[in-house]
Amino acid sequence: MKLDRMLGIITTLLQNERVTTLYLAEKYEVSRRTIGRDIDALCQAGIPVITHQGVGGGISIAEGFKLDKAVLTTDELAGIIAAIKGLGSVSEQSQIERTLDKLGANSDSVVSMNEPVVIDLASHYKSNLTYKIKHLKCAILEARLIEFDYYYEKGESHRRIEPYFVIFKWSSWYVFGFCTSRQDWRLFKLLRIRHLNVLEEHYIPREIPSEKLDFYARYTNDINLIAIFEPSEKYKLVETYGFDSFTQIPDGLRFEMDFTSRDFLVSWLLGFGGKVKVLEPPDIVEALKAAAKKILSNY
Repeated sequence: MKLDRMLGIITTLLQNERVTTLYLAEKYEVSRRTIGRDIDALCQAGIPVITHQGVGGGISIAEGFKLDKAVLTTDELAGIIAAIKGLGSVSEQSQIERTLDKLGANSDSVVSMNEPVVIDLASHYKSNLTYKIKHLKCAILEARLIEFDYYYEKGESHRRIEPYFVIFKWSSWYVFGFCTSRQDWRLFKLLRIRHLNVLEEHYIPREIPSEKLDFYARYTNDINLIAIFEPSEKYKLVETYGFDSFTQIPDGLRFEMDFTSRDFLVSWLLGFGGKVKVLEPPDIVEALKAAAKKILSNY
């Protein structure tokens, strides 16, 4: 990827007094012309890359910049390495290893590769996610339409979209794009996608309205839950909503929180069994009663 390569070029230049275009081209497996374009892009971004002509020439970063204004501090580079390793949990390992190698795995590396922060984005569906993310990245980079079957609370549907981003949010992976059937921007959970197909048909990228990129705006927290949990459930509340999500009272733990999805809320509360008593709102109380009766009737 271009971003990986440019980051690698900066790191290489910071570690060496001078390198040649040929050296960079061979290191990153691209043409000299591509390296030339990368150097131009770095210059436009404000990185003072200097080209030396003639015998013994090459490419370097201006000495003052190199000594006094390092592009990446040790902590910043360590953070990037941790993030790349995290992506390795849902990507092809060979690609991640090549990127890490370009960041400087040699003895004079800017930072140790033994980054103590471990990020693992994989799940029980790692192979499934790896396949989908790989093909979605190709579709986005090549501006090609995709189609798939989608499973959600209203049933099943066949979707055809223009993909723009693969996003990790709310502990799950999503693809964000323009749905041609709904004629609107949508976010689709990768685990609910089946029969993903990258089409030969290309699309002309649209300008994304800024409000569509505010993914939280589509959710309105208009369900105010007030409930009493048994003390044994404290760790679950802490794990999900933090230490300040409840108050200790004589009867247990008083929990008050605003929610967006009624179905999610009912499902979440049912997971506590008889260890929670909902006080408000009334319709959630009735939904729990109905669910309890249904469960009882099954046995």
